[in-house]
Amino acid sequence: MTLPSLETLAEVVRTAAREELMPLFADVIRHIKHDGSVVTEADVAMQHRLKSDLARHWPEYDFLGEEMPGHEHEQLTTDKGKGLWCVDPLDGTSNFATGIPYFAVSLALIIDGRQELGLVYDPVRDECFMARRGAGARLNGMTLGVHEPPLPEVLRRCVASVDFKRLQAPLAAQLGAYPPYGSQRNFGASSLEWCWLADGRFHLSLHGGQKLWDFAGGSLILAEAGGRASTLKGEEVFNYGLEPRSVVAAATPILFSAWRAWIDENWMTSQR
Repeated sequence: MTLPSLETLAEVVRTAAREELMPLFADVIRHIKHDGSVVTEADVAMQHRLKSDLARHWPEYDFLGEEMPGHEHEQLTTDKGKGLWCVDPLDGTSNFATGIPYFAVSLALIIDGRQELGLVYDPVRDECFMARRGAGARLNGMTLGVHEPPLPEVLRRCVASVDFKRLQAPLAAQLGAYPPYGSQRNFGASSLEWCWLADGRFHLSLHGGQKLWDFAGGSLILAEAGGRASTLKGEEVFNYGLEPRSVVAAATPILFSAWRAWIDENWMTSQR
C-alpha cells in the first residue's frame, strides 16, 4: 500500500496553519460549544482549509474533523474499511484565543481501523512531529527517541503532564498530596503533549478522557518513538470510536512500568 508522503503532508499543514491560524492568534472571538469546550473562527477556517487541501492531494480518503456535527462523526467511524483523515484543526483553542503559545494541528490517517500516519504541527515553534507505522518518528526530519533515565528513584526524576480536571477525585487527590514524580505540568493541548512526551520534554502523562482526534496522531508518534501508553484499565488507547479514552503514558518502557505500577496501586485503591 502506497501511503501519502509525510513531507508533502507536512507542507500542506504548515502552509494552511501559516495562512489560517497565525493571523488570528490571540485576536479571535471565542464561542462555547454544547459540551462546554471552546471554538473559534480559526478552528472552522482551518478545518475547511485542510478538508479542501487534503482532498485535492489525496481524494481517495474521507475526512473527519473535530468541528463536524456529531452525526457525521458517527457515520464516518462506522466504516473501518475506507481510509480516513482524522483531524483536530486547532488543538488548544483556549490557549490560542488568549495568546498562550501552546497549540497544534493534529492529523492521523486511519485505514482499516488502525493508524498508518500521524502528524502534529506546532506553528509557533515551527515544529512538525510525524510518524509512519513501523518506520519510526521524526521531528523536523530528526529521529525521535528518548534514552532511559537512571533507575534509582526513577519517577522522582520525572516531569509529568497531568490533566487533573478529568481524573476521578480520589486519584487526583492522591497525586496532589503525594506526587510520585518530581514536578507536574498541564499545558492544554493533548496532541502536542503526546509529542513532547515522545521528545522527552515530559516523561509521564495522565489524562482522564481524550477524544479520537486528541490521540489519533500523537499516540502513533509516541509509540514509534519508543514510548508506551494504555488506558487506566490497561487497554490500548487507540480505539476507532468516539468515546473518550483515558491515558497513562510514558516516554520509555521502564518509565511506563514504574508509572503504571504506581497508577495501578493508587487508582485501584480509589475504585474500592
